[in-house]
Amino acid sequence: MKAAFTELQLRLGEIHDLAKVREILFWDQTVMMPPAGAGVRAEQLTTIDRLAHERFVADETGELLEQLRPYEESLDYDSDEASLVRVARRDWEKARRVPTELSAEMTKVASEGNEAWVKARAESDYAAFRPWLDRNLELKSRYIDCFEPADEPYDVLLDDFEPGMKTAEVRAIFDRLKAELVPLIGDVASDDEGAFMRGPWDEQRQQSFALSVIERWGFDREEWRVDPTVHPFAASSGTRDIRLTTRSAPNDFSALFTAMHECGHGLYEHGVSRSLERTPLCSGVSSALHESQSRMWENVVGRSRPFWEYFYPQLQELFPEVVGAVELDDFYRAVNRVHPSHIRVDADEATYSLHIILRFELEQELIAGTLSTADLPEAWNARFEEYLGITVPDDRVGVLQVE
Repeated sequence: MKAAFTELQLRLGEIHDLAKVREILFWDQTVMMPPAGAGVRAEQLTTIDRLAHERFVADETGELLEQLRPYEESLDYDSDEASLVRVARRDWEKARRVPTELSAEMTKVASEGNEAWVKARAESDYAAFRPWLDRNLELKSRYIDCFEPADEPYDVLLDDFEPGMKTAEVRAIFDRLKAELVPLIGDVASDDEGAFMRGPWDEQRQQSFALSVIERWGFDREEWRVDPTVHPFAASSGTRDIRLTTRSAPNDFSALFTAMHECGHGLYEHGVSRSLERTPLCSGVSSALHESQSRMWENVVGRSRPFWEYFYPQLQELFPEVVGAVELDDFYRAVNRVHPSHIRVDADEATYSLHIILRFELEQELIAGTLSTADLPEAWNARFEEYLGITVPDDRVGVLQVE
């Protein structure tokens, strides 16, 4: 049994390596790659996906997993060894249902679609992006068809991010949350942020301050890096290679909160036991738990009064012309005010969930075929105004805000 387990570890390690190479290629595409490299990059990502998928779904993988079933059952359920076999088996059984060519095509179209989205967003041109959305939806429908019929088609997609969760369960939570949040936000939302919050905030100094904060949280330049991008995210190739991305603007103070959010993701990945490196267990257990860590650092810590009692004097020293004469109480209220906005990643604690709920609802309708991509902008705008109380002026801050 030990020999079979070692062989499985070696096989899964190779597959994990390929997946991480694909992740770093995507990181490079969104951070450093010259725009003209997009076409070849999509092919490279497709090749990596195809190789990883073929290696994983091979009969030999399944035979090892079946051979190790008695070994798994002899171990404590929560042991690393039993968990590795259990999670690998679950992933293998799902991946076996999906043809390798479909998996590779989904990767290729997603990569090409990302480049189309960046351009369409900059030009506020949903019509230019719509064919890519249609193509991705068609591929998602083919993916769903690979599985046994679920209670709802969206269940199949949700399971990839939140294992075992059902759409109906999420909907029940979101419906209750929405019923409370919409009137609450209407009652407490405020436009009075304080003129100082509009800056000007020198972008280089913003990034410098953000880096000084996350370094206190565990950011180590030997193991981490942070770079600018269009849509911030976190990536990694291992527990000691954590890549954060962020963005900034001179008229708002978002760079810090974006950096804290992505640092939360990075801390979660960085905190995985080194013994799980190059295995399916070397990642967060679900998207929801991952997001809980980023939101905790961004909001529970990053908007707390003790946090600003410590860091505010440093901010005042760095931006004396903006907040040098602003009292801590006024600044603390400003960074905690409730104010509906169009951009999810810049949203406050109260309105953030409504951005998620809106996307959750529209995605289901697109997958179910009850909403067409032609009608998506109108549906987005109407629901956004209903939930958040503000109108959407254009596609750039509307339907093209996949963020």
